[in-house]
Amino acid sequence: MGKRARRDYGLLGEDGRLAAEAGLANAEWYRSSVDRKRMKELMRRSDGLAIVYTLVWLGLIAGLGVLAVLTWLSWWSIVILVPYGMLWALGGDSRCHEAGHGTAFKTRWMNETVYWIGCFMTLREPVVRRWDHARHHTDTIIVGRDREIIEERPPRLAHLFLLVTGLPMVLPQLWGMLRHTFGHIAADEKLLIPKSEWPEMIRQSRQILAIHAALIALSVWLGTLLPVALTSFATLYGAWFIFYLGLTQHVGLAEDVTDFRLNTRTVRMNPMFRFMYWNMHYHLEHHMYPMVPFHALRDLHEEIKHDCPPPYSGTVSVYAREIIPALRRQRKDPSYYVQRPLPAA
Repeated sequence: MGKRARRDYGLLGEDGRLAAEAGLANAEWYRSSVDRKRMKELMRRSDGLAIVYTLVWLGLIAGLGVLAVLTWLSWWSIVILVPYGMLWALGGDSRCHEAGHGTAFKTRWMNETVYWIGCFMTLREPVVRRWDHARHHTDTIIVGRDREIIEERPPRLAHLFLLVTGLPMVLPQLWGMLRHTFGHIAADEKLLIPKSEWPEMIRQSRQILAIHAALIALSVWLGTLLPVALTSFATLYGAWFIFYLGLTQHVGLAEDVTDFRLNTRTVRMNPMFRFMYWNMHYHLEHHMYPMVPFHALRDLHEEIKHDCPPPYSGTVSVYAREIIPALRRQRKDPSYYVQRPLPAA
């Protein structure tokens, strides 16, 4: 396999048109078989469990926030802000994700509330996030169709290094909300988001930007960075953890296939990571059956593991064995990808 020209990953490019012509847009995907009665059990949602998880998460953020205030501008505050940023950024990202699917809670308003909180914490506009992620699930890692592809081929090293700062995620999101505030909607957003959703998108953009602007004004008025350090900026210094776990989901795997087993990974993680990630390390299972709530993903894994590639033993393993070698090789050969082993059956 040799070199090829850089592909167009945008929704308006030639690759998106070619994907649609090839039948890759809104295609029928392979899914491992699960007994219908068992699937109904797995899809059962629970307010109680999600409430407990959410209260513990918010309680940990509040507790660490109090400690950060008490130790502000000491070395201890830096030690405290590291786990605080992880809980704020990754916790907000994973809660936004699961509640956006409507599966975290049984009650709809609870899902919508936690979804909005997660979007606010990660500086996302809720309407854009909802439609972007819906497309990610219908056209997972289809070039020119999926805007959530983290890294292109060949890999952009500067972009990868900048991911730890959160800037490649936050700056486009802020620019998008600023555009929406003044009523400007980009061409790819018009293609992706129904026109009936545009007024709500504009309203939510103004709302979220206004709150973050108020937090900045409060910091200026108090003469301290503390208010924004514990809110708006926390997304930036905690973003490295979003991408450390997020890169394990799809990077280095196949593009333009309609089998989640070939473009999505499941990686075993420790209890702390699983709690903050809301079990999204079972990512192959989540893509196959996105209406199964976070607390049932392990059980779903047991149901379909015979039909899937083996999960990785941890994040260090998947980076060392696949992601880093694949990225290095794709710099010279963009057509290369990791071929996951499928069961003979």
